[in-house]
Amino acid sequence: MPTNLGRFYAATLVIALAILAPPAVAQSTPGVTKDAVVVGGFGPLTGPSYLYGKLFFNGIDVVFDKINAEGGINGRKLVLIREDDRCDPASAIAAVKKLLEQDQVFSISGGGCSNSAIAARQEIEQSGAPWIASGVHDGITRPIAPNIFSVSLTSSIESAAEIAYVQKHGFKRVAIVAMHDSWGRSRYEPLLAMLKDKGITPVADEEVAPDANDSTPQVLRLKQVNPDAIIMLLFPKPGAVFARDAAKLAFKPVLIGQTSISDPVAFEEQVGMPGATANFVTITQVRYMPDSPEVADWSRAVEAKFPGDRLSVYNLNGIGHAQVLAEALRRSGPDLTREKFIAAMDTLRDFHDDTHGGGITCTKEENRCNKTAVWIHKEPGGTVKIVDTTTVE
Repeated sequence: MPTNLGRFYAATLVIALAILAPPAVAQSTPGVTKDAVVVGGFGPLTGPSYLYGKLFFNGIDVVFDKINAEGGINGRKLVLIREDDRCDPASAIAAVKKLLEQDQVFSISGGGCSNSAIAARQEIEQSGAPWIASGVHDGITRPIAPNIFSVSLTSSIESAAEIAYVQKHGFKRVAIVAMHDSWGRSRYEPLLAMLKDKGITPVADEEVAPDANDSTPQVLRLKQVNPDAIIMLLFPKPGAVFARDAAKLAFKPVLIGQTSISDPVAFEEQVGMPGATANFVTITQVRYMPDSPEVADWSRAVEAKFPGDRLSVYNLNGIGHAQVLAEALRRSGPDLTREKFIAAMDTLRDFHDDTHGGGITCTKEENRCNKTAVWIHKEPGGTVKIVDTTTVE
């Protein structure tokens, strides 16, 4: 009888301890085990926009590899699961649902195609999973949600940077050439409002369609009003068409681009007309070029893991993104939860990673954490050089 009573008390003690013991982080927090943190990524892995997804995630991967080789963060290795949204809103929603519900990831990264990212926003916001977005449309970060952050330059910040560049360099006669689709309007409308606030009236405002093959009428109209600078809100294809047609008609204003055209080497090739991009400057989010010695180690890491690839600005975007994510994980401590990670993101103040143009600062009131635009220019046949920086207040 005493033996049975002892067994009873022992069993009761075990049950009581099980009830009182706090649940393990691995059980209570999706994507977190004692050995790993699983991050979900969605974006274009295939198709013409793969630069914004596949190459971006390749950059994240090499950072994760380096961190894991050094023992991980708080003893946990970092794991990336990718999903292809093909720049399609419906596919983006499906990709995010899979990552959150089936893969049970801890956080979300990416969303490089803005229209797709906006479509997926509701799913992510409602899940409470932290999302560090790579798309630039203001609709991704506005209205503010506590679990959504961006370390990319958003569209209105880029537009403000363009205006600051115009003012700094003393351009008096400014024109606009823009796409008027949803992507274009996300930049065009804030640009118009900011120009009005600054008392700047464009001398011309022209639309070029995303699939344009000719922009001669627009160039002729612009040539008549003779602007000294043109703000371009265009994708590479219509941008190349416009630059080529301007050169054909001996029209040579300064062309001011945004991150949609952040590879001047590829852009010069796409324009395909010697000297046509001589007056073209554009914004990039990173402070180094792929051939800069400061990122040589990252270049070697990308080429080793992805044979045949060369380091690109899109890899560099992913590298900086991953380092910001890793810093927030470190600050969250070993008892990792989504709530602690979100709180840690809100403590970042002028945090400098290896690639972004300026320090990353996140607060509850401002989740657009990157406000430094880097200006680059390529002399025809020459190398790409950083020519200026603009930090938007």
